[in-house]
Amino acid sequence: MTFQVLAINPGSTSTKIALFAGEEVILKQEISHPREKIATFDSILAQFSFRYELIKETLQTTDLKQLAAVVGRGGLLRPMAGGTYEVNEAMERDLKIGVSGQHASNLGGLLARKIADDHGLPAYIVDPVVVDELAPIARYSGNAHIVRQSIFHALNHKAVARNIAKSLNKEYATLNLIVAHLGGGISVGAHQQGLVIDVNNALDGDGPMSPERSGTLPMAGFLEWAFSGEMTKEALHNELVGRGGLVSYKGTNDLRDIERQIEAGDQEARALFEAMAYQVAKEIGASAAVLKGKIDVIVLTGGLARSEAFIQEVSQYIHWIAPIMTAPGEDEMAALNGGAQRILQGIEEAKVYLGEE
Repeated sequence: MTFQVLAINPGSTSTKIALFAGEEVILKQEISHPREKIATFDSILAQFSFRYELIKETLQTTDLKQLAAVVGRGGLLRPMAGGTYEVNEAMERDLKIGVSGQHASNLGGLLARKIADDHGLPAYIVDPVVVDELAPIARYSGNAHIVRQSIFHALNHKAVARNIAKSLNKEYATLNLIVAHLGGGISVGAHQQGLVIDVNNALDGDGPMSPERSGTLPMAGFLEWAFSGEMTKEALHNELVGRGGLVSYKGTNDLRDIERQIEAGDQEARALFEAMAYQVAKEIGASAAVLKGKIDVIVLTGGLARSEAFIQEVSQYIHWIAPIMTAPGEDEMAALNGGAQRILQGIEEAKVYLGEE
């Protein structure tokens, strides 16, 4: 059967919506929100009604009689296993209070639930960034005061992994994969038979440097910087997460700018390009060790995977580990739809979010 699903993906200055019939896109719209308008709200939650009314207005001429479910981008909830979850009261409560932090994606489940309720339908979220399937051994940081956390591009990781498995005529749960999401942030995950048993915390900037993130830094130098009195904790965090990586060295988060500088003969840009690829390859090598060398495919995905030169630079270090496949870019709307479709088609069962036990 073909099911109609409405997908909702709130971002900091936009709300993306898409209506699917099976895998076919019937409607796709990005509703832009001026920064000055967003600035008038004192919290993420305060934006709810504003975005809800805009979605209703956008859909007012669209026939939703055949709609079977609504799915939203998962937000910063409590750690959970991967999969598709029905939005329940516990999830609504945790999204409203921002139990693990405030982000526009927290509105995804709330908007999905409201619109679903308007039509008497179920609402879902799929593979939020807090998906946590780490092996117990992976949680050790090296200091008893700090536990390693799993926060990464889970939606794209899982969607790409399933697509790669399908292309190989295999089940995701039967494969060992290394998936490297290469975007503004970079996350490299060791996928062992359907579970991401180790991954760098991409939200806080661990792992390789990326266009916007510093990645893992030498601790002695970082401590000197942190206690130098030059900046606040918030400013330092912004340096690590928003103004690190390419931005720190070259003032741009666009790899295409770096490639143009290389073409113009900029040797510093070339060295930086090579260094970022080198660090990605190192992280992939670490994941290969986690999987004890038993790897079916290495998958390179995300926006940076559109750069053939970057893929070649990374591949020269890792080609001997396992076959490499690329899945450039990311399609979050299709990934959200896919999660809902698997429930509606009876391929999977919706999981239950428990919240605080």
